Amino acid sequence: MEVQIQHAIAAEPPSGRDSYAVTALADITDRSLHAAFARFTLGLSPAALMAAYLDWAVHLAAAPGKRLQLLDKAARKTLRFANHAWHCAQKNEPCEPCIEPLPQDKRFSHPGWQKWPFNFLYQGFLLQQQWWHNATDGVRGVTRHHEAVVQFSARQLLDLASPSNFLATNPELLEHTLKQGGRNLVVGFQHLIEDWERAVSGKKPVGTEAYQVGANVAASPGKVVFRNRLIELIQYAPTTEKVRPEPVLIVPAWIMKYYILDLSAQNSLVRYLTDQGFSVFMISWKNPSADDRDLGMEDYRTLGVMAALDTVSAIVPDRQVLAAGYCLGGTLLSIAAAAMARDGDGRLKTITLLAAQTDFTEAGELMLFIDESQLAFLEDMMWEQGFLDAQQMAGTFQLLRSNDLVWSYGLRRYLMGERPSLNDLMAWNADATRMPYRMHSEYLRRLFLDNDLAEGRYIAAGKPVALTDIRTPIFAVGTVWDHVAPWRSTYKIHLLADTEVTYVLTSGGHNAGIVSEPGKPGRVYQAMTKKADDRYIDPESWLASAPQTDGSWWPAFAAWLGAHSGEPVAPPQMGADSAGYPPLGNAPGTYVLEA
Repeated sequence: MEVQIQHAIAAEPPSGRDSYAVTALADITDRSLHAAFARFTLGLSPAALMAAYLDWAVHLAAAPGKRLQLLDKAARKTLRFANHAWHCAQKNEPCEPCIEPLPQDKRFSHPGWQKWPFNFLYQGFLLQQQWWHNATDGVRGVTRHHEAVVQFSARQLLDLASPSNFLATNPELLEHTLKQGGRNLVVGFQHLIEDWERAVSGKKPVGTEAYQVGANVAASPGKVVFRNRLIELIQYAPTTEKVRPEPVLIVPAWIMKYYILDLSAQNSLVRYLTDQGFSVFMISWKNPSADDRDLGMEDYRTLGVMAALDTVSAIVPDRQVLAAGYCLGGTLLSIAAAAMARDGDGRLKTITLLAAQTDFTEAGELMLFIDESQLAFLEDMMWEQGFLDAQQMAGTFQLLRSNDLVWSYGLRRYLMGERPSLNDLMAWNADATRMPYRMHSEYLRRLFLDNDLAEGRYIAAGKPVALTDIRTPIFAVGTVWDHVAPWRSTYKIHLLADTEVTYVLTSGGHNAGIVSEPGKPGRVYQAMTKKADDRYIDPESWLASAPQTDGSWWPAFAAWLGAHSGEPVAPPQMGADSAGYPPLGNAPGTYVLEA
């Protein structure tokens, strides 16, 4: 025994630390196991969900008063439902519901839901949904994050059990099935098989073939004037005899293909700006593969924004740039602008942030998926494959709007047997991209989890940046129904930049609110400018006081850009051969075509 102990001591590394081989083996084993689990959990960490549930359950168990209150609510809801059922039975006709769905809940809008027995089914479901909200809300001691996770999980489970999802309990579906003689179920099953086959083979959804990149979407004429391993830069051809002297540089998000801002001719922001007399440049991001796993946020800043800015400055020399960023591209642009302000680089004349966040403390329901456990689990999944797959990312966004993007989608296609035609925005949404392992990990940790950018800890070019250094006028746009970048979150740019901020709040969601061309019915927006030395106005006061205008916000944007531009001049050349930026090919380039 003594000899064995002596051999064990001799085998121990002199430093007392674990050997490299053991550490590496342990790391690989754990990461591989987590990555395997992630395939079955859609990337959700079981530990994160369990921690949230235990936090809620333990505190609820220690709160007899809360439980008594819930028991009282259950009893009163039961009596309320029984009274409603009795009166409806007595009248033998539709009667006023005892609970109304939320304004955005359209599942029970069909008239058939007001008839027996379906009115009882959906009313009972809504009362139960309301009770569970009470049960998961306001339990003293539960962390705010865990409470939100439990509420979200309960809502997902309840939505799964909604009577609208089943043939026997959905009057609209029953009526349709009787009229069709069951044919809708056969057609729906064919749709299910077809969609499954396309999904497993990596094909795009049915209907996307009607939209061809470079033909009827992403079709604005132009030239690729720069290319590196991460971007192609497109310079768009002018459509007016003279243009504003300051060029517009657009930085789109790389979470999806760039051409959401150059869809069809009638709803292309690029086309609109060129028609208003602006020279427009746009970054087209490369769709990363496993070989790009080590590209980080700093690479996206230097190889993306700064490389594009250098190119624009060479093609249109001695002119400041009107920079605009959409979603994640706007966040990156704000980082680049802060670094430029810190370093005395004055090439930006204005900054436009379209549905872009700079403070992530109130980043909406996406924060449900952001904690240490969840990020470790997600990082291990990305570590194994080198990137976050587009389908894995899409699954998260679908969960945030499961009624619209999962259950209503499945009901229409697989039970009703319908397949609505895709529009250009839906086709673009199906043209997804991947996210490099390192970049996405840094993005989630440094911005979402740690909020480094808003708090002055974000490192660019080896030194921290502060948004308070920005003195360039800002035009910021938020959208009312944004589930990715809630407007109150984007509004925080007022607190972070010591400059003039024109804030616009427009109707619509994260995508449709930005793609809001003139002439589109039902559009409204509010806008107000805060000077650099004006006092701060909180979001609710702003909402109550900002004037409202019918129509698209695009004309207001073009007018704002025009107010910060010089008198029109002759258009610049396409590319700059003498400066080393010759045209490399026609727009939309090659990166956007990569699957």
